[in-house]
Amino acid sequence: MTETVEHAPTGLPEHPMPRATGCPFDPLPALRDLQARRPVSRVRIWDGSSPWLITRHEDVRALLGDPRISADPRRPGYPHRTAATRARDQVRSSFITLDDPEHARLRRMVTAPFTIKKMEALRPSVQRVVDDLIDRMLAGPNPVDLVEAFALPVPSLVICALLGVPYADHDFFQRNTQVLVRRTSTEDDVRTANEALTAYLEDLLAAKQAEPEDDLLSVLAEQRVATGELTRRQAADMGVLLLAAGHETTANMIALGTLALLEHPDQLALLRDGAEPKQVAAAVEELLRYLNITHSGRRRVALEDIEIGGELIRAGDGVILANDIANRDPDAFPDPDRLDLGRDARRHVAFGYGVHQCLGQPLARIELQVVYNTLYTRVPTLALATGIDQLEFKHDGFVYGVYELPVTW
Repeated sequence: MTETVEHAPTGLPEHPMPRATGCPFDPLPALRDLQARRPVSRVRIWDGSSPWLITRHEDVRALLGDPRISADPRRPGYPHRTAATRARDQVRSSFITLDDPEHARLRRMVTAPFTIKKMEALRPSVQRVVDDLIDRMLAGPNPVDLVEAFALPVPSLVICALLGVPYADHDFFQRNTQVLVRRTSTEDDVRTANEALTAYLEDLLAAKQAEPEDDLLSVLAEQRVATGELTRRQAADMGVLLLAAGHETTANMIALGTLALLEHPDQLALLRDGAEPKQVAAAVEELLRYLNITHSGRRRVALEDIEIGGELIRAGDGVILANDIANRDPDAFPDPDRLDLGRDARRHVAFGYGVHQCLGQPLARIELQVVYNTLYTRVPTLALATGIDQLEFKHDGFVYGVYELPVTW
C-alpha cells in the first residue's frame, strides 16, 4: 500500500533534533524551548510530514492513556521513524503496535512470566549473573570496556535464560538487534536482520515443541502454537520483540547510568557506601527519568479529533510523545536537570504509560537494582579510563547510550 504523505509547511523545526555538545545526558535544547513556548506543536520529520510533538509530562501521560490515539503503524498518518521502519511495519507488526482488543489478547499470552512476583523470584539468579561477571572483570585486563565485559552480558544472560535461548548464540542476536535499532539502517538491512532473527526463533520454537523445557518459548510452543492460537511465525515475532527489548535497553541503561554516576560522584557515593533496598529502587527510577535512553519518542496517530494544550489534533494526524523532555518537565519534577537519587521519580514515562507501557519493566527494574547495588560496592574505585569527550554516543540509534565505556579501578 502506498501511503500519501501530507507535506509540512515551511519553517517547522526538524525532528529528531541535535543534542547540545558537551551535554550527553540532557534532552535536546530545542525540545526545552518548545516545552516552554509551544508544548503542543508541529515538527517536520524525514518524509516531509508534520506530526504533532507533545512535550509536557501531563499531556504525554494523558495521550498515552487515551484510547482515541492508535499505536498501529499501518494506519495512514502514523509518524514512522525512518523509511526502513515504515517498510517493515507495513508488512509486519508486533503486538505492542496493535490496538485493543487484539493487543490485549496477544499481550496476555506473555504477561505471566513478567509479573512483579515472578521477577522478584529471579533476583537471586540475576545477582549470581552480576557477581560472576564482576569476578571475571576483576580477574581480567584493566582497563576494560564495561559495555562488552558487563553491561551487555547481564541482560543478555538473563533474557536468554528466561526465553530459553542458548547464550552461545548471543553474538548473533546482539548483532542483528543492533541493526534493528540503528536509525541509519537501510530497508534491506532491517529486513535481513529481522528475517534472520525470526527464522532462528521459528527453528527454536519447533525444537521446544518437540522437547519443551522450563522457559517462555516452550510455553508459547506448547500452549499457543500447538493449539493453533498462534502460528509459529507469530510466536517467533513475539520472541524477537522480547529478545531485542530484553537486552538492548537495559544494557544501555547500565552503561549510561554508570557514566552518569561517575560524572556525579556525590550521587554515586549514595550507592557505593551501601544503600537500603528502597533507596536503590528510588535511584533506579531517578536514573530512568534522568537518562531517557528511548529518546526518539512514542509514536501514535489520532483516531478522533483531540483538544490538548490549546491545540486541536485532528483524526489522522501523527503524534510524537517526547518522553525524554516530558521527564525533564519542571511542572512534574522540580529542578528536573539535577540528578537526585533521593527524588521520588516514580511518575516518569521512561517505560511509557497506559495499555502499551513496557511489558518487561519489572525485569528491567530488578536487573538495574541488582547492578546499581552491586557494581559500585564491589568495585569502589571504578573510574573512567578516558575523558568523557572521547566517548562515542549512540546518536544514530532509537536507544541512546555509549558504544564503549573504558573503565579502570
